[in-house]
Amino acid sequence: MFPRILPVFFVIYAAKCTLRTDQQFWTELAENELAEALQVKWNLGVAKNVILFVGDGMGPNTVTATRIYKGGESHRLVYEKFPHVGLLKTYSANKMVPDSSCSATALFCGVKANQETIGVDASVKHKDCSASLRPEARLKSLASIALKAGKSAGFVTTMRVTHATPGPIYAHSADRKWECEDKMPASAAACKDIARQLVEDWPGKDLQVILGGGRQVLVSNSTGTKEDPLDTWSCIRKDGKDLIKEYQKDKHDRGLRYSYVSNNKQLKGFDVDQTDYLLGIFANGHLKYEHERNKGPEGMPSISDMVEAAIKVLRKNKNGYFLMVEGGNVDMAHHRGWAKRAIDESAALEGAVRLAAAHTDPRDTLLVVTSDHTHTLSINGYPYRGTDIFDIAQTSKYDNVNYTTLSYGTGGPGSMKYSVKTEHNRTVAAREDPGVNTDSFDYQQIAAITLDENSHGGGDVVVYARGS
Repeated sequence: MFPRILPVFFVIYAAKCTLRTDQQFWTELAENELAEALQVKWNLGVAKNVILFVGDGMGPNTVTATRIYKGGESHRLVYEKFPHVGLLKTYSANKMVPDSSCSATALFCGVKANQETIGVDASVKHKDCSASLRPEARLKSLASIALKAGKSAGFVTTMRVTHATPGPIYAHSADRKWECEDKMPASAAACKDIARQLVEDWPGKDLQVILGGGRQVLVSNSTGTKEDPLDTWSCIRKDGKDLIKEYQKDKHDRGLRYSYVSNNKQLKGFDVDQTDYLLGIFANGHLKYEHERNKGPEGMPSISDMVEAAIKVLRKNKNGYFLMVEGGNVDMAHHRGWAKRAIDESAALEGAVRLAAAHTDPRDTLLVVTSDHTHTLSINGYPYRGTDIFDIAQTSKYDNVNYTTLSYGTGGPGSMKYSVKTEHNRTVAAREDPGVNTDSFDYQQIAAITLDENSHGGGDVVVYARGS
C-alpha cells in the first residue's frame, strides 16, 4: 500500500515546493502580525447592532481544517482577522458534553440549562412540561432584550426554524423535540409546541426576520418531493394548523408590512422598502448542503443570501438590531461522519461572515463568531504542508495501512472501517485502507468508537469579535 501513496506524496510535495520556508518569510509574518495587534484600539462604545454567528459544531479543529481547505496552513479566515479572541466553555448544567439546545440557551440567554431543554433554567428537567410553564423558570433571550429596547431582531438558520439552536431565541420548552404537536406526549398537553410559540407568542411573533427550513412543522400534512423530501428525523404537523398562514394573518390584522418567501427567486425579489417583517421557509426540513443545493430560481438560498436579506430588513430600524445566524449543516455533516461536507459548510459560514463584515461598520456593529460545541474531529499524523486536508496523512508504521489526515473519535456505522482477521493464531481487528475517494463529499472518515452517529465533543470553542 505504501508504494501506491509514496509517489503521490512526492508529486504533491513537488507541486507545493514554492511554499516559502526562508527565515525572512517567518520573520516578516511575525512582525506583520505583531504590528497588526499593536494597532488594535479598545472600542468602548455601545453597539447599535449585534450579529452573532454560530457555527454549530464548529470546534477549533473544524476551524483549522476550514482554514487549510480555503487557503492553506498560513491562510487566515475573515474572522481570524478580528481583533478580539477568547475561549468559551461548553458544558451544560447537567452534562459534561452539551447538546445544541442547552448550549444555545446559554449563548442567547446567559444561563446554563439541562440537556435537551430550550429557553428555561436548570430547574426544568427534560420533558417536565409543568416546570417549564413557571414564569420564573423562563429565560429572556438576546432577541427579547433587543425588542424591548426598541431594536429589531431576527435569525437566519440552515436548519428548521424550530430546531435546537434558534429555538431558545423565542421559545420555552422542556424538550427540544417538541417542535410540533405530533411528537408531544399526553403528559405535555398543557405545553405549546415550539412552532406555535414562534408564530403565536412573544417574542417570536414580533421577530422581524425568520429565515430557514421547517415547513413540515409549520404546515399540517406537508408533502415531500424528490428535491425537498420530508425530514424523517423531525415531527410532521397533523393538527390542521397552517402556521405560515397564521403568521400572514397576524401581520395583516396588525397592519404590519410583511413578505413571505419560499425560494431563491422570491428572496432576491421581495420589496425591501415595503417589508418590515420577513418570513422565509425554504424546505420541509433542513436546507440542503451548500454543495448540493439547487441554485436556480426555485431552489434554496445560501446562508450568505439569507444574511444579506436579513441585514437589508433589520438595518431599517434607526435604533439598531440583533441578528443570530446559524450554520447548522456543519453539525449535521459531522454527525454523519462527512468531514468534507462539514468543512465546506464551515467555509460557507465564513462567506456569510465576510458579507456581513463588508455590509456593516465596526464603529456601530458588533460581529461575534463562535460555536455551541465541538465535535470529535481530529487532525492526525504528519502530512506534508500544502497537501489536501482530506487526503492520506501517512502509512502507519504499526499495521502498514494508510490513514487519513482527518478522523473522528466517535462515529456511526459508516465510520466503522475495521474488519476481523486471524493473525498468528489469534483473532484481531484490522483497520481498512481508506481507499482513493477520501476527497469525496460522501466519504465517511474512520472513527475509533462506533455509535449510532458521531457524538458532540466537550472541548472549549473559540469566540472571535469585531466592533463596538
